Amino acid sequence: MRTNSIIFLDFASTTPVDQRVVEAMMPYFNQMYGNSSSTHQFGQLADHALEDSRRVVADFIGSTPNEIVFTSCGSESDNLALRGVAFAERDQRGAAHILISPVEHHAVSITALQLQELHGFEVEFLPVDQYGIVDPDEVARRIRKDTAIVSVIHANNEIGSINPISDIGEICRARGVRLHTDSVQGAAHLPVNVDDLNVDLISLGAHKFYGPKGIGVLYVREGTPIYPILTGGGQEQNLRAGTHNTPYIVGLAKAFELAQSDHEERQTKYLQMRDQIINQVLDSIPDSRLTGHPTMRLPNHASFIFKNVDGNTLLMMLDAAGYACSSGSACKTGDPEPSDVLTSLDLSREWALGSLRVSLGQITKQEQIDGFLGTLPNIVSQVRELIPQ
Repeated sequence: MRTNSIIFLDFASTTPVDQRVVEAMMPYFNQMYGNSSSTHQFGQLADHALEDSRRVVADFIGSTPNEIVFTSCGSESDNLALRGVAFAERDQRGAAHILISPVEHHAVSITALQLQELHGFEVEFLPVDQYGIVDPDEVARRIRKDTAIVSVIHANNEIGSINPISDIGEICRARGVRLHTDSVQGAAHLPVNVDDLNVDLISLGAHKFYGPKGIGVLYVREGTPIYPILTGGGQEQNLRAGTHNTPYIVGLAKAFELAQSDHEERQTKYLQMRDQIINQVLDSIPDSRLTGHPTMRLPNHASFIFKNVDGNTLLMMLDAAGYACSSGSACKTGDPEPSDVLTSLDLSREWALGSLRVSLGQITKQEQIDGFLGTLPNIVSQVRELIPQ
């Protein structure tokens, strides 16, 4: 299968590893390959790289190094945050109420629902507006004395909307409840200073900001009650057992440094192309809508729904035309269902099944966007002709 002729417009799903990140990682695969838990010189070199990386991440989010926990990915970070805090808070103060938004990544929502089904927690979903954004006043109304944890996504991966995490955090802090935010999508484009956001836990995943797949971070504010969910060794302050993946940790730190250092410069490029996509799609394709907030959204993210369009068919035809995009449909084959995110926006099925996400990256060129915008209206029209009226 050849991909060199396909235009990749799905950077919200993953990103290529930056060459500078690759170069930083390479020595730890076959030269300084020691186990960071070993006491000999090979282990000491790995441990120094590990702790240097921890300091880099801590510096950019405004935390201390001991508040940084390395995990295998953003999903594991979400699991550790939800499960670890929920169990600890229930044991320590009888708190068994979990408050989340309905537009969370499944690593949060499915985890919360399993805690309810198997472990007796009560899960409550916050309402969202037409853009999928949580009103802080709703958090204030619904938070309770027995709330174990609140989790609200920083920036939604599917519709791009950015939540007012700082305002939500102020409410949670005043009520003595821990706030977690999944910033796996947001950290590639937004500052994630923990004090500015007023959060107790933040999940990050390297492959969203040009780092390697298979490595993530959970920030845990000092003093936050939390139990480990992966036990065995004493790594990561006894919160995450397992031999450290030193090359990937080094790669994550380098990628995060690059992402947080020059995101403002990249935003100018992204915003121009993003707004061009939004405006031209809405102007040129009948029965099309933008999903997510028009302006309070990720700078590289444009998402749409088209009436009477099958999203999976649309993606396949775009792929055949040379453009790799994504959809909010919950499955790739069989009878598709609208995603949980689109369902939470009270969209009818005839609209919600026809979703499309276009996300930009560092290598995206203007001529690629022009070509895509010239191709999309005709493909949408072709897909509609396939649906019986």
